[in-house]
Amino acid sequence: MILSSYPLWWLALPVLLLPIWWHRQKRQRLKAEPLATARFLPSARPEQLRVWQWRDKLLLLMRCLMLIALIAWLAATIFPWRGDTVLVDAGADRAWVDQQIAAAGFGGATRLPLPQDGLAWLRQHERDWRSDAKLLIVARANQLAMPARLPQFSHPVELRTTAGQSTAVAASESHVALAAQETSRQAWRSLFAAFDSAGNRASRYTLAAEPGAATTLIVWDALNAKPPAGWHAPHWWVSSSSTSAFPELAKASTLIINGITLKYADSPRGRLWTSDAFPPSDADTAHALYDAWQQLSPGPAPAYATPSQTFAAARSALPAIVNARPAMWLGVVLLVLFMLERILTHARRN
Repeated sequence: MILSSYPLWWLALPVLLLPIWWHRQKRQRLKAEPLATARFLPSARPEQLRVWQWRDKLLLLMRCLMLIALIAWLAATIFPWRGDTVLVDAGADRAWVDQQIAAAGFGGATRLPLPQDGLAWLRQHERDWRSDAKLLIVARANQLAMPARLPQFSHPVELRTTAGQSTAVAASESHVALAAQETSRQAWRSLFAAFDSAGNRASRYTLAAEPGAATTLIVWDALNAKPPAGWHAPHWWVSSSSTSAFPELAKASTLIINGITLKYADSPRGRLWTSDAFPPSDADTAHALYDAWQQLSPGPAPAYATPSQTFAAARSALPAIVNARPAMWLGVVLLVLFMLERILTHARRN
């Protein structure tokens, strides 16, 4: 089995229809010769009758196999294409993230969401980056566990972490202030009841009508009414029908996690979140929203977190890319098929 990093190349399989169409279209070309008894007749072009039939089946098979081998070679071969990149923790403060990116000189670099195990993921997919690329990881403190051995990369990697980032969901109990209309209040209550049962009941959500000192989340679903001036919380969930009460959402950033499209913006009241999935209309959407929110919230802090540091490039200490080996024997197969196809083509012409 071919372990491909670029499986989209297999979408080119319909190209096999081209040699089949070509072989079905071929026909013998007739040569017209003037007859002595027909010298005085008006000239006319010879008519040809197209007959659909299979010709040169072995040659057709060789050409189809050659195209399949070419597609497999492209799907198994690694082509580094990424340049300078920033891996951003989705739950980190956006202003702090922009500040760190500018300070590191990665203003024009591509931004990617940071996977759950960022260092291991980067080591596994590092072959996607060009040899002159540099990488920056920006994350909250305690998001990346320190590996047993110092990781070695073939590219310069800089890690910047910070403390004091607010959490989306507490590890044990979360206090939620629910301000919703009568028509949607039960849907919100059902959602947080499902959250209580998910994740082996690791978290509990306590609902209240007004926020308090321990409130970590405010759910605002009160049409276009503005919330009281004294309401503050680290995070707000704003329904799509209530966004006009929060002008900061007009310039919100978009984030897609687990199929859920979230828009967020920072405000003096806290970080504002809105989505068409607020509140979910079915169980599948609720489950997807739970998974997305868990990814945005930091998990239990590891025993030893990775602090801010710089990993220098260590290309000499790294082995060759293992996943590129299948392309070697596929190249040999492609060469053999090409030689057979040329031999059969020459034999047919002669």
